[in-house]
Amino acid sequence: MENKNVGYILLGISILITLIIFMFKTALTSFVDSSCTLAHGGNYCPMYDTISQQTYLSLAIVGILLIVSLVLIISKPQEKLVIKTIEKKKQSKPIDTSNLTKEEKLVLNLIIKDKTIFQADIIDKTSFNKAKITRIIDRLEGKGLVERKRRGMTNIIVLKE
Repeated sequence: MENKNVGYILLGISILITLIIFMFKTALTSFVDSSCTLAHGGNYCPMYDTISQQTYLSLAIVGILLIVSLVLIISKPQEKLVIKTIEKKKQSKPIDTSNLTKEEKLVLNLIIKDKTIFQADIIDKTSFNKAKITRIIDRLEGKGLVERKRRGMTNIIVLKE
């Protein structure tokens, strides 16, 4: 809910409380008029002072409530701050494959196509044996082109960015 709406609600509540205060003051004054003159036998009754103190205290509280409501009505709504982060795309450098063998190029192309691939999938797709794929990946890893990550009983080969 906006501050302005809350301010208007508090303003309405404070006006309603002010009306109730004056209704109670009138009722208490008439009650004191009828009962106090009989007990004290005069025009002055100490209960009038109590009624006045209670009325002023109640009106002071309502005054504070009115000030708060006016501050809420007059104040500006808070601006929402939206921050968007713009991620820069990394420029992918072309991979120099001039010094690679044709088996290394074949394996590297499989890795480039998927970005990540299981070592077992490379074995299935190339039909090279396990030892040969391990040696090829070792050489590619040594040249800084790929990275091997151990996952359970197999490796995941990831293209280095």
